[in-house]
Amino acid sequence: MKKNIIAGFAAILLLASCGNNDKKILDSLNDYNNSMESKGYHFGDKLELPKDVAENAESVSISFGDKETSNLTIDPKFFTLGDNAVTFNIKTKGGETLNQDATINVFAKSPEKKIAYQIVAEYPHDPKNFVQGFQVEGNTIYESDGQNGSSQILKYTLGTTTPLASTKQAPEDFSEGSTIVGDKVYQLTWQSKKGYIYDKNSLKLLSSFAYPNVLGEGWGLTYDGTSLIASDGSKLLYFLDPKDPTKLVKYIAVAGSSQAYDQLNELEYHNGFIYANVWQKPIILKINPANGEVVGTFDFSDIAKQNTKGSDDVLNGIAFKGENMLVTGKNWPKIYEVAIK
Repeated sequence: MKKNIIAGFAAILLLASCGNNDKKILDSLNDYNNSMESKGYHFGDKLELPKDVAENAESVSISFGDKETSNLTIDPKFFTLGDNAVTFNIKTKGGETLNQDATINVFAKSPEKKIAYQIVAEYPHDPKNFVQGFQVEGNTIYESDGQNGSSQILKYTLGTTTPLASTKQAPEDFSEGSTIVGDKVYQLTWQSKKGYIYDKNSLKLLSSFAYPNVLGEGWGLTYDGTSLIASDGSKLLYFLDPKDPTKLVKYIAVAGSSQAYDQLNELEYHNGFIYANVWQKPIILKINPANGEVVGTFDFSDIAKQNTKGSDDVLNGIAFKGENMLVTGKNWPKIYEVAIK
């Protein structure tokens, strides 16, 4: 009987010891992850797990979505730029399986360059237009305007505000980004989960298309000569097949050297880079489409202050006239042409 009591106490002590050790492992891992969350990683970095984890773990793996890896290197095949919601899976030498959720932030290696510019011209813009999509071809502006009940696609000559052609959307549609593809104009809607295709010359509606399921909402849209590139307000940019926009080709996440960028809105593709404004902020990002790294930023605070009186009339319009950029905003009375220095 005495032997059984002693064995029982030993088992209790062993369980308590295992429990304390497991807690020590998880606490140590949590402290490490918290310290690295703001600092972030770069592609190619290796996770240097704490001593308490390394010495007591038989194996460690990381789950991310439907993927899992035991390679503790920040690999672009597994992680995206920006925040990655992951789970650490630890099999201890004592036979226990421990799990802990964490956020792994991955940032670009090189700091974003602050890009200088100079205003070289100003043009009138109809302040009734709630700009969502904005592009120029020759001297013709193609614009998608939002708001339920007043959404439309229109075109006009730069320097005037009189439409050359326009098409209204249904009252339930809230128009969003648009882009030119050959002799057609593609346009997104915000929450209707569909887009429209128009004849570029007449703006006559030709057809509509559904979004891929991964695209939560329609925000910005541009075209790189091969794919449509769409944003949905997240950190992601989605590449779609223009022949069948229901098909997702690929996606990239967008981040700078110390932060991820979301709320990506109006988009423009020019000379191998994607330009995106950040909703509610007077900045435009210059993005490498190969990997999502933000390589430069434009600060349009001075222009925005002159035109933003409330919460809705914000910077939202990017187009290129030659090598100069045209910028405008929702309900702004002006379009600005800026030379990039």
